[in-house]
Amino acid sequence: MADGPIITSTTAPTARPKRPRPPSGRTNLASCVVATIFLIFIIIVILIVYYTVFKPQDPKIAVNAVQLPSFSVINGTVNFTFAQYASVRNPNRAAFSHYDSSLQILYYGSQVGFMFIPAGQIDAGRTQYMAATFSVQSFPLSAPPNMGPTLANGDGVGFNFGLRVQPTMEIESKLEMAGRVRVLHFFSHEVKV
Repeated sequence: MADGPIITSTTAPTARPKRPRPPSGRTNLASCVVATIFLIFIIIVILIVYYTVFKPQDPKIAVNAVQLPSFSVINGTVNFTFAQYASVRNPNRAAFSHYDSSLQILYYGSQVGFMFIPAGQIDAGRTQYMAATFSVQSFPLSAPPNMGPTLANGDGVGFNFGLRVQPTMEIESKLEMAGRVRVLHFFSHEVKV
């Protein structure tokens, strides 16, 4: 037997960690209200920035020149080459992609010439110059409607606006462009000018 002290160990009961009290209904509701107000604020800021800075606008089309390099009238029919030079300005902060674009020549409302414009893209804030030249098929001249006094008839005296020197031929060119502006890769704006 050993004469030494006998050490016995007793284990003390371990203390359980206290569980945090579950949040009350009020704190859950307050958290949801704060989160909702924050999200509404963020959405309002995004809409304000979109409509002030990034609001898509229609491109601006300007015709710079129209020329008829060749023109002939034979036996009451006309044949000519038509050339139109236009500029298309993209005022947006995003690229303008155009497709389904065309140039039409109208004579008294009926189409006498037509040309497709190839699809393309105009960078943000840039101006693209376009030139279209094509031959118009022969078509018969029609008698223009009586549109007021003419110098040939002796109806006008002096320098009056609107007087026409006979014979005249009026043609109308119509440039149509369709496309899309995509802002921030999320907002899309369809354009038809």
